[in-house]
Amino acid sequence: VQLQASGGGLVQAGGSLRLSCAGSGRTITMYGMGWFRQAPGKEREFVAAISWSGATTGYADSVKGRFTISRDNARNTVFLQMNSLKPEDTAVYYCAANTTPLGGTGSHETDFGSWGQGTLVTVSS
Repeated sequence: VQLQASGGGLVQAGGSLRLSCAGSGRTITMYGMGWFRQAPGKEREFVAAISWSGATTGYADSVKGRFTISRDNARNTVFLQMNSLKPEDTAVYYCAANTTPLGGTGSHETDFGSWGQGTLVTVSS
């Protein structure tokens, strides 16, 4: 499956952005999906994940209560709503699909087999 992330941009601290991840080539409706991010000079880290059905979600402690992951299977798209953004949220954000269909959420990079190209989020102070 090919994934296309979009929605990044420049926002002031305290602001909001919504990222989208559209699947093409194959449906993502049967796959758990995740968002990861990589800040300059740092390793890529888990942000959020959602099961194939949407019934289960998981978040990194650093974004709990501020970010919400959701999916619209009819549109073959996953979203990441980011509120109360902080400068430390600045990173390239990547979406990814689980390696196994009908799986859960997962939070490790090895749980995910297909990756999008990333979208840059910059939060100014």
